Amino acid sequence: MNMPPPNNSKKGMNPIIILLSILFLAMLLTYFVDSGSYQRDGNIVVPNSYQVIEKDSSFSNLFNYQQADQIKAEPVSLIGTFLAIPTGLEQGAGLIFMVLIIGGMFGILTKAGTVDAGLERLLSLVQGNIYVLVIILMIAFSAGSTFLGLASEYLLIIPLMVGMANRLGLPNIIGFAIVCVAVKAGYLSSVTNPLPLTIAQPLLGLQIFSGASVRFFFYLAFLVVGIGFVMLMIKRHGFNNEQVHFHAEKLSTRHVSMLLTLAGGIALLVYASTHWHWKHHALSAYYIALSMILACISGLSANQAAQAFVDGMKKVLLASILIGVATAVAVVLKQGMILDSIVHFLMSFIGEGNAYVAATGMFVSQLLLDFLIPSTSGQAAVSMPILGPVGSLAGVSEQTTIVAFLFGNGITNILTPTSGTLLAYLATARVGWGEWAKFIFPLWLTYIVLAVVLLQVSVFIGF
Repeated sequence: MNMPPPNNSKKGMNPIIILLSILFLAMLLTYFVDSGSYQRDGNIVVPNSYQVIEKDSSFSNLFNYQQADQIKAEPVSLIGTFLAIPTGLEQGAGLIFMVLIIGGMFGILTKAGTVDAGLERLLSLVQGNIYVLVIILMIAFSAGSTFLGLASEYLLIIPLMVGMANRLGLPNIIGFAIVCVAVKAGYLSSVTNPLPLTIAQPLLGLQIFSGASVRFFFYLAFLVVGIGFVMLMIKRHGFNNEQVHFHAEKLSTRHVSMLLTLAGGIALLVYASTHWHWKHHALSAYYIALSMILACISGLSANQAAQAFVDGMKKVLLASILIGVATAVAVVLKQGMILDSIVHFLMSFIGEGNAYVAATGMFVSQLLLDFLIPSTSGQAAVSMPILGPVGSLAGVSEQTTIVAFLFGNGITNILTPTSGTLLAYLATARVGWGEWAKFIFPLWLTYIVLAVVLLQVSVFIGF
C-alpha cells in the first residue's frame, strides 16, 4: 500500500520577498559604501591595486533613470534596481531554461508511471531500509562532486530522490537533503574538483590537484557529519521502517527502457560535462532531446506527452524566476561599483601575526564574500590573488589558503539565497528557501565549527 505524499505547504515568508529585500538592501549599500575597484589582468584581480572612486552618494540620485555605467561611479537608483531584475533574468537565462526543461522532462517520466515503478523496485532491493540507501546514495553523490565537480548535473537526480522520500511518507526536503548535503560535502574539500582547483591553485603557484590526500580526509569528515545529519532528520520525521510496504514486482519493458535511457543519458551528461565542457545552452539542448526520446518510449500520445511536459514546467516556474532575481543582486552591486570595495574591506580583517588566527580570518572572509559572489570560479579569481600574499605574511601556507577558500565558498553555498545553483536545486525539489534555511541551519553551524577545527589542523601539520 502506497503512503500518500506528505503535505509540504508551510506558513512562512515567500522566498521572492526575501530576495527582493536583499536586492533593495544591495541598492542601499551603493549609497553608504564607497565605490572602488581593483585593476584586473583579464578576470584576475591585481593585488594591491585597489583605488577608491569618487561618487555623489546623495539620495537625490534615488529616482534617477540610469543604465549600468562602468566608468563613472554612481549609486543605484530605484529605477536602476528594477531594471536589474530583467537584466538578472537575461544573465541567468541559461540556468533558468535548464531548470524548466528538466521539470518538463520529469513531468513526462511521472505521467508514464516510470518514477513510481522505479522507486518501488529500488525499495525492494534494500527491503525498504532507507538508512542503508541514504549512506550508499550520499557516498556516490558526494564522490561525483568532490572528484569530478558535478553539481548542476544532479538536477536530474533531485526529483527522483524527492519521489523516493514521498513514497516513504517523508517530505520533499528529505529527498532534497540527500542530494544537496552530499554534493556540498563533496565540494567543501574538492579533492580533485576541477572547477575551483584549476583556477585557485595556479594563482598561488601550486600544481593543480596537489594536496589531494589531505583534502580527502577533510572530505571524509564533512561527509560523515552530513550523512549523520540527514539520517537524524529522517528519524525526527518519525520514519518507521516496519511501516514501509513495497511491491517486489518486475518492471515492465517500457519502464525498463525509460529508466535505462535516463541512466544512459546521465552517464553521457557526466562525460560531456567533464570532457566536452558543456555549458547551459548545450545542456538545455541535450535535455530537450532526451525529453523527446523519453516521450517516444513512454507510450503517451503526442498531446499527452506535451501536456505532461508543460505540467512539469509549471511546477518549477516560480522558483526558476527567483534565479533571475538573485542574479539581479550581483548586477546592482556591480552597477554601484561597490563589490571590489567590500572585498577590500573583508580582506583587511585578516591579520598578519598568528597563522591560526589568519587562517580562520580567511575562512570567515570567504564565508561572507560568497554571499555576494556565489560563483566558485568568480570568487577564486577575485580573492586568491589577494589572499595569497596576505597568507604568506601571516605564515599560512598556500595549500591552507586554498582550503580556507574551499571551506568558505562551500559552506555559504549551502544556505545563501543568492546562489543560482541552490535556487535551481530548490526549484526542482519544490522546497521553499525559508523551509530549507530552517532545516539546514544546525548543519550549517556544525560545518562552520568543523571547518575552523580542520583549518587549525591544517596549519598545525604544516599543510
